[in-house]
Amino acid sequence: MKRIVLCPNVSRDEGLAFTRKVRTRLMDAGCEVVVSPVYGEAAELGGMALSEALSGADLLVTPGGDGTILHLAPLVKEAAVPMVGVNLGHKGFLTELDRGSAEEKLLDAAAGRYEIVPRMMLDIRLVRDGEVIFADTAINEALISGIVQNVRLTALGDGERILTFSGDGVIVCSPTGSTAYSMSAGGPLVEPETENLILTPICAHMLAARSFVLAPERVVTVRPQELEDKRCILSCDGRGMVDLRDGDEVIVRRSDYKLYFADLGTKSFYETAFEKLGERE
Repeated sequence: MKRIVLCPNVSRDEGLAFTRKVRTRLMDAGCEVVVSPVYGEAAELGGMALSEALSGADLLVTPGGDGTILHLAPLVKEAAVPMVGVNLGHKGFLTELDRGSAEEKLLDAAAGRYEIVPRMMLDIRLVRDGEVIFADTAINEALISGIVQNVRLTALGDGERILTFSGDGVIVCSPTGSTAYSMSAGGPLVEPETENLILTPICAHMLAARSFVLAPERVVTVRPQELEDKRCILSCDGRGMVDLRDGDEVIVRRSDYKLYFADLGTKSFYETAFEKLGERE
C-alpha cells in the first residue's frame, strides 16, 4: 500500500475542500493517506505531525502554491520523499499541477507513474566573529538586502572578489530560484537540472554590475560594509529576516541535500516559463 502525505496550505485550500476530495480519491484507489497541514490544523482529517507523517512515505502532495513548497523544502530535505505541488495560489512556478486536472494526475502519481527529478538546494550560514549564528537551507535563494537605503556589499567566490558595489542588495540563488527574484533583478533563466549558483546584484550603482553564473562547487561569501546606521538583512526563501552587521559573512554553497520532485511530464521547463512569465510568440 502506497503512503501518501497531503500537506495543504489551509489559507489556500478554503475549508480543506480540495484536500478532502483528493484524500477520498486516493483512499478509494487503495492508498494510505495522512494529512499534515503546512499551517493550522486538520483534526477532523486526522492531522499528523510532519515528521511522523513522512516516516515510510512514498509521495508528498502539497496543495497550495510556491510559498508552500518554499516553506516545506527545509523541513522535508532529510526524508527525500518525491513531492508534487498543486497550484491553488497565483504564479505556481514550482507547482506542476493546476486544480482542475490535479485529481486524475495525482492518481497517476500514486501509481508511481512519474519521474523523480532532483533539484539543487543551498546551504546558507551567517558567520559573526568567527561563529555560525544562523543556518538555513533554501531551494530558491539567499537575499542580502538593504531596508529603505542602499548598502555597500562585497561578493566573493572561493575567497576571490567578484564584485564590490553599492545598491539595494544581492541575490545568491539556485537554478530553481533563477525564475524568481533573480530574474526580476535582471538575472538569467537557468535550467533547473543544472547545479550552478547564480549571483545577481539588485539595482547596483555600477555600470559593470552584472549577474554571474558560477560553478556548482563555488562557495559564495557576501560581506556588508560601512553600514553605520543602515539596516541590512538576510532572508532565505522569504522566511523571515535576520539583521546583519559590519563584518558579518553570509556564506552560500550547494547543499548535500536535494529536493525531489515527482515529474508527471505535464509541462517542460520552457513551457512553464512562457506560461507563467509571458506568452510565446
